[in-house]
Amino acid sequence: MNDSLAGKVIVITGSTRGIGRSMAEACAAEGATVVVSSRTASAVDETVAALKATGANASGVACDVSSEPDLEALLAHAIAAHGGVDVWVNNAGISLGMRRHEETSPEEIRRIVDINLVGTMLASRLVVPYFIKRGKGLLVNVSGRGGRGDAASYTAAYAATKAGVMVFTKSLAAEHKADPISILVFMPGMVDTDFYGAGMQVSPDLADLAGNIRIVLDAIGTPLSDVGPKLAGVCTIKPGSETGTVHRVSSGMRGMLGGFKLMGARISGRMKPM
Repeated sequence: MNDSLAGKVIVITGSTRGIGRSMAEACAAEGATVVVSSRTASAVDETVAALKATGANASGVACDVSSEPDLEALLAHAIAAHGGVDVWVNNAGISLGMRRHEETSPEEIRRIVDINLVGTMLASRLVVPYFIKRGKGLLVNVSGRGGRGDAASYTAAYAATKAGVMVFTKSLAAEHKADPISILVFMPGMVDTDFYGAGMQVSPDLADLAGNIRIVLDAIGTPLSDVGPKLAGVCTIKPGSETGTVHRVSSGMRGMLGGFKLMGARISGRMKPM
């Protein structure tokens, strides 16, 4: 275990699997006390036990980030159990799969907006005043595909939430640029997790296009093993030293080489045209 984050208490939402869990594991490996959360209490308990088995200091509570009382309880737990919070990472998110927008229900649309965007806004509304009162703090909001405002066919609602996270975070940072806190965006890139697994919902007529996902992941995907350490590095930033910035995991070289791979896949016909 290193100690670059020793003494730091880091809360990570949606941290019992995939990207969030890799973040929790990497921060714990750097000496941080980690507070994990997800909507499922059993998953929280398993993750906390696994972290403690490595010698890490960890705790967690179940939390639906679209619920303000749940978020308040998560913050209260972190303060009561560990004396305070130094870094809060809004990572929790869901996807509707690869589907035409008109095939998604109003309930699904509301749920993805509530978790991906409203949840980030609610947590930020709670945590930023806490950090200001404490005199320091680092808020990290996780964006993703669509975050730069690019078109993201067949994931329209998801992309809209991530674009919203990007603009919201930069706007919030501008509001608090005079405060001794940092409000940042973290973009893991396209990561090979169960997010893109067999359980992903795909419109029947898009099955061939869904086959492109594996090709894209192999060409430009971010290895899961790179995500946690990069987030842990962001968590070492001194509050107030920068704000409103975007931290990406993928390098320009990986993107360039991946672009050549994708070009080859298109020419060969392995990759179906959108």
